[in-house]
Amino acid sequence: MEPLTWTGSIAFLNPLLMVALAVLILSIVVWIIASVFLPEQQLIVNPDGSVSSGGGARGLIQMVLYYSFLGSVGLAVAYLVLGVLMGTNAGIVGAISQQFMPVWVALIIMFAMSIAFKRRLGLYGKLYDSPIGMIGFGLVMFWVFTGIFGALDLIVTHDPLSQLSGMKNKVPGTPLPNPEDGQYAWYLLGGDNLARDVFSRMVKGAWVVVQIAPLATMFAFMVGITLGLPAGYYGGRLDTFLSFLANLILAFPVILLFYLLVTPEIVATGVPNYMAAVLFVFPILFIGVLLNSRYYTRPNFRTPLLIGVLGVAIWLYLSLISTDGYIINTEAYRIWGLPTYLDLFDIPGGILVVFVSVVFVNSPTVFRIVRGLALDIKTRDYVAAAQTRGEGPWYIMLWEILPNARGPLIVDFCLRIGYTTILLGTLGFFGLGLPPESPDWGSTINEGRKLLSIYLHPALPPAFALLSLVLGLNLLADGLREESLKD
Repeated sequence: MEPLTWTGSIAFLNPLLMVALAVLILSIVVWIIASVFLPEQQLIVNPDGSVSSGGGARGLIQMVLYYSFLGSVGLAVAYLVLGVLMGTNAGIVGAISQQFMPVWVALIIMFAMSIAFKRRLGLYGKLYDSPIGMIGFGLVMFWVFTGIFGALDLIVTHDPLSQLSGMKNKVPGTPLPNPEDGQYAWYLLGGDNLARDVFSRMVKGAWVVVQIAPLATMFAFMVGITLGLPAGYYGGRLDTFLSFLANLILAFPVILLFYLLVTPEIVATGVPNYMAAVLFVFPILFIGVLLNSRYYTRPNFRTPLLIGVLGVAIWLYLSLISTDGYIINTEAYRIWGLPTYLDLFDIPGGILVVFVSVVFVNSPTVFRIVRGLALDIKTRDYVAAAQTRGEGPWYIMLWEILPNARGPLIVDFCLRIGYTTILLGTLGFFGLGLPPESPDWGSTINEGRKLLSIYLHPALPPAFALLSLVLGLNLLADGLREESLKD
């Protein structure tokens, strides 16, 4: 079986793409130079009263930049479409494009439905008015769908942990020596130094990020909101005490704090389990106080609602922190948690430790942001009006202050997922927290960089995956910031 080239039978597009990229890069450089040395474009008032910018050199450069960008994007789309249609005949690009077919379908359906109903979707719908936000959201959802479909084994071509004889450090497109029936015949992105498929490990690594980063950030926000709102609203000694604790945690370097929390000696003492038992209570408190403050005047509806919601939340909480029926399970002692027949799921020890560490490190920063917003918003007239109506403090905090702080918090949430993704990659790079054989991007980059001067292919795919996800989150945050300022 012949090795796959990068573009196969669609190689005729390569010169066109090179020309488009060269023109794009050159126009970007010229545009940067022109913005420094050329004068500003003059505004021309048209007879109908409208204003337009004049032409000149700057206008010409911007036009070239615009069309070269559109040309590059169009050619990239052509590679993907032809790759999906032609498969391995279009080389590695075509084979990868075809493997990502579930992701493309999910993205098309999501964007089509969102654009059709965007006027009914609030801030999310307004995001589609921002090109930057749409690009960022597309990049983020690409990796979200990749992680989900990869976990369902709809994208991966091989077991990311299996080693195949003769495939050690093989270049992208190398065929398997003796493929079995039903086995994918190529290593699309080559093999690593342990003869594992780099493409499948990159896809499975997206699932590790999708599992940990958004959920850990959400938990950190619940902790920060639950503590930051009363600190900013009440002030006084409560504010002083909670701010002191937050500053105490923030005084430690983040990487050093992570290193201490995930070291085997600390894990063996059960400290991460204790931290999980404490930190994971905050979502229950948040949900309980939120519902109680909203339906306080309707006790006949509030009481059964709280019993049902909190019962399910406590069940999920015990399932989350229990492993094999125990909350703490060390050599010295055990603390019983939940019977195994009621335990819905067991989180692997390494993922739980990393999850708790991310929540613990991010919570103080979220606390300070929420506290600052509460200090500002509590002076507004609508808060005074709610106090005049006789509303309770928690109702004011959760239903008056928090909704009016949603813009900065949503933007920070997106950015913080990006920071968490980088932290996960850093932990994996240093071999901390997750198991050594884990396909997370940080571990894969660390393994690939050992032979980086000889073989580039094991380290570059996960590095570009990490870069593109964080870039997408930053662009999404910029788009959300633009739209939230228009409210």
